[in-house]
Amino acid sequence: MAGHRAADRDRGADVEWLLATLLRHYGPQYWWPARTRLEVMVGAVLTQRTQWPVAAAAAARLRRAGFLSWPRFAKVRGATLSALIRPCGDHASKARRLVALGAYLRRVGGPAGLARLETGPLREQLLGVHGVGPETADAILLYAYGRPVFVADAYSITLLSRLGWLRRNQVSARYAGVHEWVTASMTGRAADLGELHALIVAHGKVRCRARPRCDGCPLAPRCAAAKAATGSRSPGR
Repeated sequence: MAGHRAADRDRGADVEWLLATLLRHYGPQYWWPARTRLEVMVGAVLTQRTQWPVAAAAAARLRRAGFLSWPRFAKVRGATLSALIRPCGDHASKARRLVALGAYLRRVGGPAGLARLETGPLREQLLGVHGVGPETADAILLYAYGRPVFVADAYSITLLSRLGWLRRNQVSARYAGVHEWVTASMTGRAADLGELHALIVAHGKVRCRARPRCDGCPLAPRCAAAKAATGSRSPGR
């Protein structure tokens, strides 16, 4: 038991170091760039398997057409949505997901109705909506409702794996394992969890890519992958 508590403290210190280092290097990211809870929800669906600038452009088209206001969003038809978000990847499927989201919101009293639910039940309900997986649900919880959950996207899993922080079972569990332990490491701190997620995305785009750019990386002194790469280039190796 004492060993587990010590491991938890070490894990928390690691996460604090990661947040502080990335924040010092990149500065605040000011996520999520949306005006209302509904815009966060729609954006979370639109950005699935799509780069954010493309999703943001699709959301802007919906806003100009007046469909990012409640309850008008609840009445829009799938064909209309599909046409407006066409440049966004997989537009037909995402239109169906947005229609399902609108139907769910009607049942619970709109975006404001969700605020009355506790985090656990709200997450379960969101996961029951067609097209809403764990990453989308957690993005909605964190950025639309300020709930202290971590969005363990591909950038996060890649980075924490390269740092050498994930146990084998956490890597195999992927989303659930990383989501749970980072959330537990920053209990109740929604703003910091949001900042950490945004900073990891920024770092993933600049440094921790499919082929990482380790030279000059602010995390390199404590990164297992960076140390291995440096060692492999050392003279005589």
